[in-house]
Amino acid sequence: MSAQILSGISVGYGAFRNGSKSLVAALAVCVCTTTSALAAEVTIAALGDSLTQGYGLPQGEGFVPQLQDWLTARGEDVEVLNAGVSGDTTAGGLSRVDWTLTDNVDAMIVALGGNDLLRGIDPAVSRANLEGILLAAEERGVDVLLVGMTATSNYGTAYKEAFESMYPELAEAHDTLHYHSFFDALTEDGITEENIRTYMQPDGIHPNAEGVAKIVADLGPYVVELANKAR
Repeated sequence: MSAQILSGISVGYGAFRNGSKSLVAALAVCVCTTTSALAAEVTIAALGDSLTQGYGLPQGEGFVPQLQDWLTARGEDVEVLNAGVSGDTTAGGLSRVDWTLTDNVDAMIVALGGNDLLRGIDPAVSRANLEGILLAAEERGVDVLLVGMTATSNYGTAYKEAFESMYPELAEAHDTLHYHSFFDALTEDGITEENIRTYMQPDGIHPNAEGVAKIVADLGPYVVELANKAR
């Protein structure tokens, strides 16, 4: 039994002993206090790929554990669940969103699309998959923070524009929170060799622990906003 539940029971019992007119009234105090305490906690599922899963990093240094530590250090009563799968595309995310959204999940971070980009998947297909994920969340009353991704110019200007625009457009259409790009914090001064050496793993694709910390510090306030919206 959690300390929050014990606290609620204690308050209710105290009300009864201190002159509450009835046991029913005392129990009402207990239930209200306990329910309030439990309602404060928000569970957020982070649906993503290797960037979310923490590829190449020791346990505790990936995106989800660092985000959890960042939230806890700021007194946020939030639990973050790691629903990241390395190599996952938006199609993979759509295929598993239903069992990701268990009854205890109050909100969801959606950070998918990087592998679609690497494979040159048609942005229209990626958009449809992301929209399917957002619709699944809507059906369950789960609030979402949609994390975008900046595309390279490998596939041409039209591809880049279609890929990058799907995130803000979907966020607006489905009234979700939106964070421009997962790597925003690492590219605020542009993409430089120094940034890559400092914040990225040798593969040049995944952030190292220091890079993740920088990403979390920038993305964290959006997650707090998500948690408050879910409450």
